[in-house]
Amino acid sequence: MSASPYDQPDLLNLLDDLIRKARAAGADAADAVLFDSASVSLSWRLGKTEKLERSESGDLGLRVFVGRRQAIVSSTDRSAAALNELVERAVAMARVVPEDPFAGLADPEQLARQFPSLDILDPDEPAPELLIERARRAEEAALAIEGVTNSEGSDAGWSRSTIAIAASNGFAGSYAVSRQSLSVSVLAGSGTGMERDYDYDTKVYGTDLRDAGEIGGEAGRRAVRRLNPRRVKSCRVPVVFDPRISRGLLGHLTGAISGPAIARGTSFLKDKMGQRIFPESVTIIDDPHVKRGLRSRPFDAEGVAVQRRTIIEDGRLTTWLLDLRSARQLGLSTTGHAARGTSGPPSPAPANVYMAAGKRSRDAILGEIKDGFYVTDLMGMGINGVTGDYSRGAGGFWIENGQLTYPVNEVTIAGNLKDMFLNLEAADDLELRFGMDAPTVRLDGMTIAGL
Repeated sequence: MSASPYDQPDLLNLLDDLIRKARAAGADAADAVLFDSASVSLSWRLGKTEKLERSESGDLGLRVFVGRRQAIVSSTDRSAAALNELVERAVAMARVVPEDPFAGLADPEQLARQFPSLDILDPDEPAPELLIERARRAEEAALAIEGVTNSEGSDAGWSRSTIAIAASNGFAGSYAVSRQSLSVSVLAGSGTGMERDYDYDTKVYGTDLRDAGEIGGEAGRRAVRRLNPRRVKSCRVPVVFDPRISRGLLGHLTGAISGPAIARGTSFLKDKMGQRIFPESVTIIDDPHVKRGLRSRPFDAEGVAVQRRTIIEDGRLTTWLLDLRSARQLGLSTTGHAARGTSGPPSPAPANVYMAAGKRSRDAILGEIKDGFYVTDLMGMGINGVTGDYSRGAGGFWIENGQLTYPVNEVTIAGNLKDMFLNLEAADDLELRFGMDAPTVRLDGMTIAGL
Protein backbone atom coordinates (compact mmCIF):
# COMPACT_ATOMS: atom_id res chain seq x y z
CA MET A 1 0.00 0.00 0.00
CA SER A 2 1.08 3.59 -0.66
CA ALA A 3 1.74 5.82 2.34
CA SER A 4 1.54 9.52 3.10
CA PRO A 5 3.75 11.67 5.33
CA TYR A 6 0.81 11.89 7.73
CA ASP A 7 0.75 8.16 8.32
CA GLN A 8 0.68 6.47 11.70
CA PRO A 9 1.94 2.94 10.99
CA ASP A 10 0.20 1.18 13.89
CA LEU A 11 -3.23 2.37 12.81
CA LEU A 12 -2.65 1.62 9.14
CA ASN A 13 -1.25 -1.82 9.93
CA LEU A 14 -4.43 -2.53 11.91
CA LEU A 15 -6.60 -1.55 8.95
CA ASP A 16 -4.39 -3.40 6.49
CA ASP A 17 -4.73 -6.56 8.56
CA LEU A 18 -8.51 -6.11 8.69
CA ILE A 19 -8.70 -5.79 4.91
CA ARG A 20 -6.51 -8.86 4.34
CA LYS A 21 -8.80 -10.86 6.64
CA ALA A 22 -11.84 -9.66 4.70
CA ARG A 23 -10.28 -10.72 1.40
CA ALA A 24 -9.39 -14.09 2.85
CA ALA A 25 -13.00 -14.51 4.07
CA GLY A 26 -14.37 -14.02 0.57
CA ALA A 27 -14.60 -10.28 -0.04
CA ASP A 28 -13.62 -9.16 -3.54
CA ALA A 29 -12.59 -5.75 -2.22
CA ALA A 30 -12.70 -3.84 1.04
CA ASP A 31 -11.85 -0.56 2.71
CA ALA A 32 -11.68 0.48 6.34
CA VAL A 33 -11.74 3.76 8.23
CA LEU A 34 -10.67 4.51 11.79
CA PHE A 35 -11.26 7.50 14.05
CA ASP A 36 -9.44 8.16 17.33
CA SER A 37 -10.38 11.29 19.23
CA ALA A 38 -9.78 13.08 22.50
CA SER A 39 -11.45 16.23 23.79
CA VAL A 40 -11.69 18.52 26.78
CA SER A 41 -14.75 20.69 27.40
CA LEU A 42 -15.21 23.37 30.02
CA SER A 43 -18.37 25.22 31.02
CA TRP A 44 -18.11 28.37 33.15
CA ARG A 45 -20.99 30.46 34.46
CA LEU A 46 -21.20 33.42 36.83
CA GLY A 47 -17.65 33.09 38.03
CA LYS A 48 -17.63 29.33 38.61
CA THR A 49 -16.68 26.19 36.75
CA GLU A 50 -19.84 24.20 36.01
CA LYS A 51 -18.23 21.36 34.06
CA LEU A 52 -14.76 20.17 33.15
CA GLU A 53 -14.70 16.91 31.22
CA ARG A 54 -12.19 14.96 29.20
CA SER A 55 -13.23 12.17 26.88
CA GLU A 56 -11.47 9.77 24.56
CA SER A 57 -13.01 7.48 21.98
CA GLY A 58 -12.08 5.19 19.14
CA ASP A 59 -14.16 3.66 16.38
CA LEU A 60 -13.48 1.80 13.18
CA GLY A 61 -15.60 0.69 10.26
CA LEU A 62 -15.13 -2.00 7.63
CA ARG A 63 -16.80 -1.98 4.21
CA VAL A 64 -16.63 -5.12 2.11
CA PHE A 65 -17.70 -5.86 -1.45
CA VAL A 66 -18.86 -9.18 -2.82
CA GLY A 67 -19.36 -8.44 -6.48
CA ARG A 68 -21.53 -5.31 -6.52
CA ARG A 69 -22.95 -6.04 -3.09
CA GLN A 70 -21.57 -4.07 -0.16
CA ALA A 71 -21.96 -4.19 3.60
CA ILE A 72 -20.62 -1.95 6.35
CA VAL A 73 -20.01 -2.83 9.99
CA SER A 74 -18.36 -0.87 12.79
CA SER A 75 -16.88 -1.54 16.21
CA THR A 76 -15.24 0.19 19.14
CA ASP A 77 -13.57 -3.09 20.18
CA ARG A 78 -10.20 -3.66 18.52
CA SER A 79 -9.38 -7.02 20.08
CA ALA A 80 -8.45 -9.81 17.69
CA ALA A 81 -11.61 -11.77 18.48
CA ALA A 82 -13.86 -8.75 17.92
CA LEU A 83 -12.21 -7.89 14.60
CA ASN A 84 -12.46 -11.50 13.38
CA GLU A 85 -16.17 -11.43 14.19
CA LEU A 86 -16.47 -8.05 12.44
CA VAL A 87 -15.02 -9.50 9.25
CA GLU A 88 -17.26 -12.58 9.32
CA ARG A 89 -20.35 -10.49 9.90
CA ALA A 90 -19.51 -8.00 7.14
CA VAL A 91 -18.85 -10.67 4.49
CA ALA A 92 -21.98 -12.61 5.45
CA MET A 93 -24.09 -9.44 5.15
CA ALA A 94 -22.57 -8.53 1.79
CA ARG A 95 -23.54 -11.89 0.33
CA VAL A 96 -27.26 -11.34 0.94
CA VAL A 97 -27.88 -7.61 0.35
CA PRO A 98 -29.12 -6.34 -3.05
CA GLU A 99 -26.59 -5.42 -5.69
CA ASP A 100 -25.60 -1.78 -6.10
CA PRO A 101 -24.32 -1.19 -9.64
CA PHE A 102 -22.57 2.03 -8.60
CA ALA A 103 -20.72 0.73 -5.54
CA GLY A 104 -16.98 0.15 -5.55
CA LEU A 105 -13.56 1.48 -4.69
CA ALA A 106 -11.57 4.09 -6.55
CA ASP A 107 -9.39 3.12 -9.49
CA PRO A 108 -5.65 3.35 -8.74
CA GLU A 109 -5.19 6.38 -10.98
CA GLN A 110 -7.77 8.30 -8.92
CA LEU A 111 -5.93 7.87 -5.63
CA ALA A 112 -4.07 10.66 -3.87
CA ARG A 113 -0.32 10.34 -4.33
CA GLN A 114 0.91 13.70 -3.07
CA PHE A 115 -0.04 15.24 0.24
CA PRO A 116 0.42 18.98 0.86
CA SER A 117 1.42 20.35 4.24
CA LEU A 118 -1.82 21.78 5.65
CA ASP A 119 -0.76 22.58 9.25
CA ILE A 120 -4.09 21.32 10.64
CA LEU A 121 -2.77 19.87 13.90
CA ASP A 122 -1.75 21.98 16.89
CA PRO A 123 0.64 19.68 18.81
CA ASP A 124 -0.05 21.42 22.12
CA GLU A 125 -2.99 20.38 24.26
CA PRO A 126 -4.08 23.34 26.42
CA ALA A 127 -3.97 22.89 30.17
CA PRO A 128 -7.36 23.02 31.94
CA GLU A 129 -6.20 26.22 33.65
CA LEU A 130 -5.84 27.90 30.26
CA LEU A 131 -9.37 26.89 29.22
CA ILE A 132 -10.70 28.19 32.53
CA GLU A 133 -8.87 31.48 32.05
CA ARG A 134 -10.28 31.94 28.54
CA ALA A 135 -13.84 31.21 29.66
CA ARG A 136 -13.52 33.45 32.71
CA ARG A 137 -12.19 36.38 30.74
CA ALA A 138 -14.86 36.03 28.05
CA GLU A 139 -17.71 36.02 30.55
CA GLU A 140 -16.27 38.87 32.61
CA ALA A 141 -15.88 41.00 29.50
CA ALA A 142 -19.47 40.30 28.49
CA LEU A 143 -20.88 41.06 31.95
CA ALA A 144 -18.91 44.32 32.03
CA ILE A 145 -20.99 45.71 29.16
CA GLU A 146 -23.60 48.12 30.51
CA GLY A 147 -27.06 46.62 30.14
CA VAL A 148 -25.97 42.97 30.38
CA THR A 149 -27.82 41.43 33.32
CA ASN A 150 -27.14 37.71 33.27
CA SER A 151 -25.02 35.03 31.70
CA GLU A 152 -25.87 31.73 30.09
CA GLY A 153 -22.22 30.86 30.47
CA SER A 154 -19.07 30.54 28.45
CA ASP A 155 -17.58 27.38 27.01
CA ALA A 156 -13.99 26.59 26.11
CA GLY A 157 -12.89 23.42 24.41
CA TRP A 158 -10.13 21.47 22.71
CA SER A 159 -10.20 18.36 20.56
CA ARG A 160 -7.86 16.23 18.50
CA SER A 161 -8.90 13.58 16.01
CA THR A 162 -6.91 11.08 13.98
CA ILE A 163 -8.41 9.70 10.77
CA ALA A 164 -6.95 6.65 9.05
CA ILE A 165 -8.16 5.08 5.79
CA ALA A 166 -6.95 2.00 3.95
CA ALA A 167 -8.33 0.01 1.04
CA SER A 168 -7.58 -3.05 -1.03
CA ASN A 169 -6.96 -0.86 -4.09
CA GLY A 170 -3.59 0.12 -2.60
CA PHE A 171 -4.45 3.28 -0.69
CA ALA A 172 -3.37 3.90 2.88
CA GLY A 173 -3.22 7.24 4.62
CA SER A 174 -3.91 8.99 7.88
CA TYR A 175 -3.88 12.50 9.29
CA ALA A 176 -4.74 14.32 12.50
CA VAL A 177 -6.67 17.52 13.10
CA SER A 178 -7.18 19.73 16.13
CA ARG A 179 -9.73 22.33 17.23
CA GLN A 180 -9.84 24.93 19.97
CA SER A 181 -12.97 26.96 20.63
CA LEU A 182 -14.41 29.63 22.87
CA SER A 183 -17.98 30.90 23.12
CA VAL A 184 -20.08 33.02 25.46
CA SER A 185 -23.80 33.79 25.64
CA VAL A 186 -25.36 36.52 27.79
CA LEU A 187 -28.67 38.23 28.48
CA ALA A 188 -29.49 41.92 28.54
CA GLY A 189 -32.50 43.66 30.09
CA SER A 190 -34.93 42.23 32.60
CA GLY A 191 -38.27 40.45 32.91
CA THR A 192 -40.12 39.85 29.67
CA GLY A 193 -37.85 42.34 27.92
CA MET A 194 -34.70 40.25 28.15
CA GLU A 195 -32.70 39.61 25.00
CA ARG A 196 -29.95 37.06 24.37
CA ASP A 197 -26.94 37.07 22.08
CA TYR A 198 -23.58 35.36 21.75
CA ASP A 199 -20.19 35.31 20.10
CA TYR A 200 -17.69 32.52 19.48
CA ASP A 201 -14.56 31.48 17.66
CA THR A 202 -13.02 28.18 16.53
CA LYS A 203 -9.50 27.63 15.25
CA VAL A 204 -7.01 24.84 14.57
CA TYR A 205 -4.42 26.53 16.78
CA GLY A 206 -5.25 28.02 20.15
CA THR A 207 -2.88 30.91 19.44
CA ASP A 208 -5.11 31.93 16.50
CA LEU A 209 -8.24 32.33 18.62
CA ARG A 210 -9.59 35.83 18.95
CA ASP A 211 -8.92 37.44 22.31
CA ALA A 212 -11.31 36.19 25.01
CA GLY A 213 -12.11 39.73 26.08
CA GLU A 214 -12.98 40.68 22.50
CA ILE A 215 -15.33 37.70 22.15
CA GLY A 216 -17.04 38.46 25.48
CA GLY A 217 -17.34 42.16 24.80
CA GLU A 218 -18.89 41.57 21.39
CA ALA A 219 -21.43 39.11 22.85
CA GLY A 220 -22.43 41.70 25.45
CA ARG A 221 -22.75 44.53 22.95
CA ARG A 222 -24.84 42.38 20.64
CA ALA A 223 -27.23 41.46 23.45
CA VAL A 224 -27.69 45.10 24.51
CA ARG A 225 -28.30 46.24 20.94
CA ARG A 226 -31.24 43.84 20.74
CA LEU A 227 -33.15 45.47 23.63
CA ASN A 228 -36.60 46.98 22.99
CA PRO A 229 -37.21 45.32 19.64
CA ARG A 230 -40.13 46.24 17.43
CA ARG A 231 -42.19 44.40 14.92
CA VAL A 232 -42.65 45.75 11.43
CA LYS A 233 -45.46 45.58 8.93
CA SER A 234 -45.36 43.06 6.13
CA CYS A 235 -43.46 44.48 3.19
CA ARG A 236 -41.08 43.79 0.35
CA VAL A 237 -37.73 45.50 0.90
CA PRO A 238 -34.02 44.81 0.43
CA VAL A 239 -32.64 42.36 2.99
CA VAL A 240 -29.01 42.37 4.11
CA PHE A 241 -27.44 39.32 5.74
CA ASP A 242 -24.75 39.80 8.38
CA PRO A 243 -21.68 37.58 7.71
CA ARG A 244 -22.57 35.20 10.54
CA ILE A 245 -25.85 34.57 8.66
CA SER A 246 -24.79 34.91 5.02
CA ARG A 247 -22.49 31.89 5.18
CA GLY A 248 -25.61 29.74 5.58
CA LEU A 249 -26.40 30.49 1.93
CA LEU A 250 -23.30 28.49 1.00
CA GLY A 251 -24.68 25.53 2.92
CA HIS A 252 -27.88 25.69 0.86
CA LEU A 253 -25.81 25.89 -2.33
CA THR A 254 -23.53 22.95 -1.51
CA GLY A 255 -26.51 20.84 -0.47
CA ALA A 256 -28.23 21.61 -3.76
CA ILE A 257 -25.20 20.61 -5.87
CA SER A 258 -24.45 17.43 -3.93
CA GLY A 259 -24.23 14.44 -6.25
CA PRO A 260 -26.91 12.26 -4.61
CA ALA A 261 -29.47 15.10 -4.81
CA ILE A 262 -28.66 15.62 -8.48
CA ALA A 263 -28.80 11.89 -9.23
CA ARG A 264 -32.19 11.62 -7.52
CA GLY A 265 -33.47 14.75 -9.23
CA THR A 266 -34.39 16.29 -5.88
CA SER A 267 -32.46 19.56 -6.17
CA PHE A 268 -33.74 22.93 -7.36
CA LEU A 269 -30.43 23.27 -9.24
CA LYS A 270 -30.59 19.87 -10.97
CA ASP A 271 -30.74 21.40 -14.48
CA LYS A 272 -28.48 24.42 -13.89
CA MET A 273 -25.02 23.07 -14.70
CA GLY A 274 -23.10 25.62 -16.76
CA GLN A 275 -25.77 28.26 -16.27
CA ARG A 276 -25.54 31.59 -14.46
CA ILE A 277 -27.23 31.19 -11.07
CA PHE A 278 -25.51 34.17 -9.39
CA PRO A 279 -24.60 37.62 -10.71
CA GLU A 280 -21.44 37.70 -12.83
CA SER A 281 -19.61 39.39 -9.96
CA VAL A 282 -19.94 36.35 -7.67
CA THR A 283 -17.24 33.70 -7.32
CA ILE A 284 -17.43 30.80 -4.85
CA ILE A 285 -14.42 28.59 -4.07
CA ASP A 286 -14.08 25.15 -2.47
CA ASP A 287 -10.53 24.66 -1.24
CA PRO A 288 -9.38 21.62 0.79
CA HIS A 289 -5.81 22.94 0.96
CA VAL A 290 -6.27 26.08 3.07
CA LYS A 291 -3.46 26.24 5.64
CA ARG A 292 -4.93 25.77 9.13
CA GLY A 293 -8.36 25.48 7.53
CA LEU A 294 -11.14 23.98 9.62
CA ARG A 295 -12.23 21.74 6.74
CA SER A 296 -8.86 21.12 5.12
CA ARG A 297 -7.88 17.55 4.25
CA PRO A 298 -5.06 15.88 2.30
CA PHE A 299 -7.40 13.34 0.62
CA ASP A 300 -11.05 12.44 0.73
CA ALA A 301 -12.73 9.54 2.53
CA GLU A 302 -12.23 7.24 -0.47
CA GLY A 303 -8.52 8.01 -0.75
CA VAL A 304 -9.13 10.19 -3.79
CA ALA A 305 -6.99 13.23 -4.55
CA VAL A 306 -8.58 16.58 -3.63
CA GLN A 307 -8.07 19.97 -5.24
CA ARG A 308 -9.19 23.58 -5.13
CA ARG A 309 -12.28 24.12 -7.28
CA THR A 310 -14.19 27.19 -8.37
CA ILE A 311 -17.80 26.11 -7.79
CA ILE A 312 -19.27 29.36 -9.07
CA GLU A 313 -17.21 31.25 -11.64
CA ASP A 314 -18.49 34.60 -12.93
CA GLY A 315 -21.87 33.58 -11.56
CA ARG A 316 -22.00 30.26 -13.40
CA LEU A 317 -22.26 26.82 -11.81
CA THR A 318 -19.23 24.76 -12.85
CA THR A 319 -19.38 21.49 -10.90
CA TRP A 320 -21.34 19.12 -8.72
CA LEU A 321 -19.88 17.81 -5.45
CA LEU A 322 -19.33 14.11 -6.11
CA ASP A 323 -18.15 10.98 -4.39
CA LEU A 324 -17.49 7.81 -6.38
CA ARG A 325 -21.02 6.43 -6.21
CA SER A 326 -22.87 9.59 -7.22
CA ALA A 327 -20.29 10.24 -9.95
CA ARG A 328 -20.94 6.82 -11.44
CA GLN A 329 -24.68 7.41 -11.28
CA LEU A 330 -24.23 10.59 -13.29
CA GLY A 331 -21.64 9.19 -15.69
CA LEU A 332 -18.99 11.58 -14.34
CA SER A 333 -15.75 11.41 -12.37
CA THR A 334 -15.58 11.95 -8.64
CA THR A 335 -14.58 15.45 -7.53
CA GLY A 336 -12.90 14.12 -4.37
CA HIS A 337 -15.60 15.27 -1.96
CA ALA A 338 -16.32 11.97 -0.20
CA ALA A 339 -16.76 12.05 3.57
CA ARG A 340 -17.82 9.22 5.86
CA GLY A 341 -18.18 7.89 9.34
CA THR A 342 -17.58 4.33 10.45
CA SER A 343 -21.12 2.97 10.11
CA GLY A 344 -22.27 4.34 6.76
CA PRO A 345 -21.09 4.65 3.16
CA PRO A 346 -19.29 7.73 1.86
CA SER A 347 -21.29 10.74 0.72
CA PRO A 348 -20.21 14.13 -0.65
CA ALA A 349 -19.32 17.00 1.67
CA PRO A 350 -17.63 20.33 0.91
CA ALA A 351 -14.21 21.39 2.16
CA ASN A 352 -13.43 25.04 2.97
CA VAL A 353 -16.03 27.01 1.01
CA TYR A 354 -16.08 30.77 0.67
CA MET A 355 -17.73 33.46 -1.40
CA ALA A 356 -15.10 35.85 -2.71
CA ALA A 357 -15.28 39.43 -1.46
CA GLY A 358 -17.19 41.91 -3.58
CA LYS A 359 -15.99 45.35 -4.65
CA ARG A 360 -18.16 47.60 -2.49
CA SER A 361 -18.07 48.13 1.25
CA ARG A 362 -20.82 47.14 3.64
CA ASP A 363 -21.51 50.81 4.34
CA ALA A 364 -21.82 51.57 0.62
CA ILE A 365 -24.35 48.78 0.17
CA LEU A 366 -26.36 49.87 3.21
CA GLY A 367 -26.16 53.51 2.15
CA GLU A 368 -28.34 52.89 -0.90
CA ILE A 369 -31.20 51.42 1.13
CA LYS A 370 -33.99 53.78 2.19
CA ASP A 371 -35.96 51.04 3.99
CA GLY A 372 -34.69 47.52 4.56
CA PHE A 373 -33.92 44.76 7.02
CA TYR A 374 -30.46 43.81 8.32
CA VAL A 375 -30.60 40.18 9.50
CA THR A 376 -28.40 38.97 12.35
CA ASP A 377 -30.34 35.85 13.40
CA LEU A 378 -32.34 33.16 11.66
CA MET A 379 -34.61 30.55 13.23
CA GLY A 380 -36.21 27.39 11.90
CA MET A 381 -35.38 25.43 8.77
CA GLY A 382 -38.14 26.31 6.33
CA ILE A 383 -36.19 25.45 3.18
CA ASN A 384 -37.44 23.18 0.42
CA GLY A 385 -34.44 21.64 -1.33
CA VAL A 386 -36.56 20.48 -4.26
CA THR A 387 -38.14 23.84 -5.14
CA GLY A 388 -35.76 26.28 -3.45
CA ASP A 389 -38.56 27.89 -1.46
CA TYR A 390 -37.14 29.71 1.56
CA SER A 391 -38.99 30.86 4.69
CA ARG A 392 -37.35 31.45 8.07
CA GLY A 393 -37.96 33.37 11.25
CA ALA A 394 -35.56 36.29 11.57
CA GLY A 395 -34.28 39.01 13.86
CA GLY A 396 -32.02 41.96 13.29
CA PHE A 397 -32.23 45.71 12.71
CA TRP A 398 -34.30 47.98 10.54
CA ILE A 399 -32.45 50.02 7.94
CA GLU A 400 -33.54 53.62 7.43
CA ASN A 401 -31.73 55.93 5.02
CA GLY A 402 -28.68 53.69 4.98
CA GLN A 403 -28.34 53.37 8.77
CA LEU A 404 -29.15 50.58 11.22
CA THR A 405 -31.81 51.93 13.56
CA TYR A 406 -34.01 49.94 15.93
CA PRO A 407 -33.93 46.16 16.60
CA VAL A 408 -36.58 43.97 14.98
CA ASN A 409 -37.78 40.49 15.87
CA GLU A 410 -40.71 38.12 15.35
CA VAL A 411 -40.73 38.44 11.58
CA THR A 412 -40.42 35.92 8.78
CA ILE A 413 -38.39 36.44 5.63
CA ALA A 414 -39.39 34.52 2.52
CA GLY A 415 -38.28 34.05 -1.05
CA ASN A 416 -36.83 31.42 -3.34
CA LEU A 417 -33.16 30.51 -3.32
CA LYS A 418 -32.98 30.69 -7.11
CA ASP A 419 -34.11 34.32 -7.01
CA MET A 420 -32.04 35.07 -3.89
CA PHE A 421 -28.88 33.79 -5.55
CA LEU A 422 -29.52 35.76 -8.75
CA ASN A 423 -30.24 38.99 -6.89
CA LEU A 424 -27.32 38.88 -4.48
CA GLU A 425 -24.52 41.40 -4.01
CA ALA A 426 -21.47 40.57 -1.88
CA ALA A 427 -19.67 43.24 0.14
CA ASP A 428 -15.90 43.43 0.52
CA ASP A 429 -15.73 42.30 4.17
CA LEU A 430 -14.99 38.59 3.78
CA GLU A 431 -13.21 36.93 6.71
CA LEU A 432 -12.15 33.28 6.57
CA ARG A 433 -13.16 32.06 10.02
CA PHE A 434 -15.36 28.98 10.03
CA GLY A 435 -14.62 26.82 6.99
CA MET A 436 -17.76 28.12 5.28
CA ASP A 437 -17.64 31.89 4.95
CA ALA A 438 -19.28 34.74 3.10
CA PRO A 439 -19.16 38.52 3.40
CA THR A 440 -22.14 40.74 4.10
CA VAL A 441 -24.63 40.18 1.29
CA ARG A 442 -27.60 42.15 0.01
CA LEU A 443 -30.65 40.26 -1.28
CA ASP A 444 -33.32 42.12 -3.22
CA GLY A 445 -36.89 41.02 -3.71
CA MET A 446 -37.53 39.16 -0.45
CA THR A 447 -40.79 39.36 1.44
CA ILE A 448 -40.98 40.22 5.14
CA ALA A 449 -44.03 38.90 6.98
CA GLY A 450 -44.67 40.93 10.12
CA LEU A 451 -47.71 42.67 11.56
